[in-house]
Amino acid sequence: MKRVYIATILTCLVILAAFIGFFRILNLAGGKETLKIGFIYDNDESTAYTYNFSLARDSLEKKYGEKIQILTCSNVMDDEMEEPLRDLAGQGCDIIFFNGYSELVMKLAPEYPDTQFCQTSYMDMSQKTVPANYHTFKGEAYQGRYVSGIAAGMKIDQMIKDGLITEDRALVGFVAAYPTSEVISGYTAFILGVRSIVPSASMKVCYTHTWSSYAQEKSAAQRLINKGCVIISQHTDTIGPAIACEETPEEKKVYFVGYNQSMSEVAPVSSLVTSRICWEPYVLGAADAVMSNKKIESVVSGHVHGTDISAGFDKGWVEMLDLNRQAVAPNTQNAMENAIKKFKRGKTDFVFQGDYVGVDPNDPSKTWNLKKAYIENENTSYPTFNYVISDIISVE
Repeated sequence: MKRVYIATILTCLVILAAFIGFFRILNLAGGKETLKIGFIYDNDESTAYTYNFSLARDSLEKKYGEKIQILTCSNVMDDEMEEPLRDLAGQGCDIIFFNGYSELVMKLAPEYPDTQFCQTSYMDMSQKTVPANYHTFKGEAYQGRYVSGIAAGMKIDQMIKDGLITEDRALVGFVAAYPTSEVISGYTAFILGVRSIVPSASMKVCYTHTWSSYAQEKSAAQRLINKGCVIISQHTDTIGPAIACEETPEEKKVYFVGYNQSMSEVAPVSSLVTSRICWEPYVLGAADAVMSNKKIESVVSGHVHGTDISAGFDKGWVEMLDLNRQAVAPNTQNAMENAIKKFKRGKTDFVFQGDYVGVDPNDPSKTWNLKKAYIENENTSYPTFNYVISDIISVE
């Protein structure tokens, strides 16, 4: 009888060991139990761009809790990228996210084949050969810019009807960092959104030649206000332009349209609405992919271009924030939603389209007649519309 018991116990142990081995194999094939994730920021969370990106990190922590360990490096300039990059990869990060613009990421990725490197796109990647573990991504920001322009146009139209300004004073200002295609694409979509409501509107652009300087951005906004601009927007990182608008006297109120970060607290009277790129869908999807040992581009929902992905309102990669109902014109929300519905249906050719001719500021021989619609982000997540429509846009 004892032999029978011993045989039974041994059989059970063998079966148990087989099950343990089987489930271990399943776990190896199916994914990881934990992840080590790195983040490298070009600034810190006091700036709108980095704060907005950090929201994706917060979403990761809420979703995974103790299953992930997050390591963060802030205020890393592009030419200082190598040391923190090697440090995080050397510590065994399974995936690292970057919001900077350094080519070092792509160059160093092959040295760490067990780490996935995910960088916000900083150039047209459609003709690039990149390492298999290097990925780029960006929300199709022009969509939010266009919808923001509709909100601005509705306000200007109200000001004209109320007799506060005349049609020839339908002037908006834009505080811009650098004359890159990313910035030019954004401010062009903005003014075209404005002109979809107020066809006489025009825009003045003032470059600061820095991404983040409160003093320079506020000063640029004030110059545009002094030039007669009645609404200001920006593609820079600080609250300076919003503060400049908020400080204008009530009898000559200038309104503000934000980007990346809500300005409702710092500019409660002048702020109309804000658009932002929502980084969460990509960051969460990429982490899910690495956790399950799958290719990132097979998991993240977006418009895939090789190892590069973009998306807009259709996938939740672009959002509108804090519509100020006390300041915006009547029916603004309906006008915005009508445009957003088009984007969600996949219709995008109505943005960069019209009786306009754009000129490449770097090569005036290159032009684009917008009678033929320009399809932004068609082949790459990085914005490529790099033509200034001189008839309606002037650079200060």
